[in-house]
Amino acid sequence: MIDVFAHRGLHVAERENTLAAFRAAVDLGVDGVELDVRRTFDGVLVVHHDPSIGSLAIAESARSVLPDYVPTLVEALESLDGVKVNVEIKNGRGASERYDETGELARQVVEIIEETGRAEWIGVSCFDLATCANVRSFNRELSVAWLLWDVAVGDALVQAHLLGLNAVNPHFSTVDEEVVTRARDLRLGVNVWTVNSEEDLERMAALNVSCIMTDDPSLARTVVARLTPAENDVD
Repeated sequence: MIDVFAHRGLHVAERENTLAAFRAAVDLGVDGVELDVRRTFDGVLVVHHDPSIGSLAIAESARSVLPDYVPTLVEALESLDGVKVNVEIKNGRGASERYDETGELARQVVEIIEETGRAEWIGVSCFDLATCANVRSFNRELSVAWLLWDVAVGDALVQAHLLGLNAVNPHFSTVDEEVVTRARDLRLGVNVWTVNSEEDLERMAALNVSCIMTDDPSLARTVVARLTPAENDVD
């Protein structure tokens, strides 16, 4: 069965990466939700995609000065009880980012996930391979996926396998039958992002990828159900 994850919650109806968007996605019946996590200056993990909110750089701001609609990771995970969650750790080296080389950001994310008592429902991903490796070292059971961009998928599959990761998360445009077959041989899941058009959804469903992350989970669920009827039938 292919999982359908709402990318940043159901943000076609609510502001992305907010409790309202997460609850709306749960109400829709998605299999899971993808969200982004960053750390404030005072060490609080909050859910937001961009490094800044208006003029506020999250890494340089206290939690108390951020807008009320920005949830903490703890609040977000509480709102998503009953569905799977992909926590993307934002730890990049770009000019607008603050890169954590110590591994403490990864450790803090893992600790919060463990405290939920729902670690089997929650996975972690990151574009930074070192961060993925840190998460794996802190918890051998947690699902960890390497987000791929500007890297050869074939090479990434081998690296992910050698590091003991569970999956790769490539952009859907880089995925074909050969990639999916090779991933299965290495016992890796293939979670594709961000698939929105019906044509692209149909192609990913036909490849039987592990998970589709999408801005249109309603359409994705319809396509997946139509193309995998035997797995969705209820006696």
